Amino acid sequence: MTLTQLGVFVLVARLRSVRAAADVLGVSEPAVSRSLAALRQHLGDQLVVRDGNEMALTEGGNRLFGIASQMVALGAEAEAAVRAAQGAAAQLRLLVTSTIAEFIATPLVEAFGKRWSGQIETSSGVATAAEMRVLLPNRLADVALGPDLSGDPALASEPVLRYRLVVVGPPRHRPSGPPSRWPWLVDPSGTDPDSDTGRLLRAFRVPEDRIRVFPNQTAAWSAAADGAGVAPAVSTLVSRELRRGELSIVETERTPVQACWHVTTLAPDRRPDAARRLRNFLGTPDAMQLMCAPGAGVPPSRFRPPVYVTIWS
Repeated sequence: MTLTQLGVFVLVARLRSVRAAADVLGVSEPAVSRSLAALRQHLGDQLVVRDGNEMALTEGGNRLFGIASQMVALGAEAEAAVRAAQGAAAQLRLLVTSTIAEFIATPLVEAFGKRWSGQIETSSGVATAAEMRVLLPNRLADVALGPDLSGDPALASEPVLRYRLVVVGPPRHRPSGPPSRWPWLVDPSGTDPDSDTGRLLRAFRVPEDRIRVFPNQTAAWSAAADGAGVAPAVSTLVSRELRRGELSIVETERTPVQACWHVTTLAPDRRPDAARRLRNFLGTPDAMQLMCAPGAGVPPSRFRPPVYVTIWS
């Protein structure tokens, strides 16, 4: 029995899906199944079984779950303790939404790294709200920036920055008919039902066949500017396109939406020091400026694309 096997079991149990666990881990479904099979053989119990479209815990799996979660978390703490004893930089794993990854994560991580140069190594990955709720308590990530994750006693979620979510489209053009019939152009965060965009689409009762998902927000805005449909946008992030006249705001009865990004970590008594430092940094004027207006870009030599994975080896 290994920590890796226990970690896989915890993810399958929390996400109720082998496929979802494989996506989060960035591995194949057979790899997850093999790890589960080894743990099942060692413990002599199925642990999780299929129940309709989901995986459900057996009695043995239910009793193992709490213990396994603690062991996986303690394993992460043990690795951090050894790194600290060796004088190595602390590792900080940041989870963000796809929109934050596209515009904000890189300059934010760079500014935070300068403040704690040589002491903290920060990496970032994209995750949905559901994945964040699984990865943080199991110490597979340290901080999340994006949706409000309140409700889990193991997590502390605090507001960081309030913003407005608007709808944009081609200049001087309003689509006809009700919003549920408009073509909606979204980045990957639009597929997350717990995101602000996901909730907006649900409020308008937009059917799936009226939604097109683009690799990033910029691509969705470009298609909207060309007349392909409308796109949700954070007002501060799309301000340049609005000033240039490339896009215009489309008025609806539900927008603008007043929304807020939250920073989420483990509860204070379990929060790693590096996570505490980032949480405090996000409240500084420098961080606020970067989140409101991340700028026009960085030199090619300093560019690092966002990492679209949600677990680190």
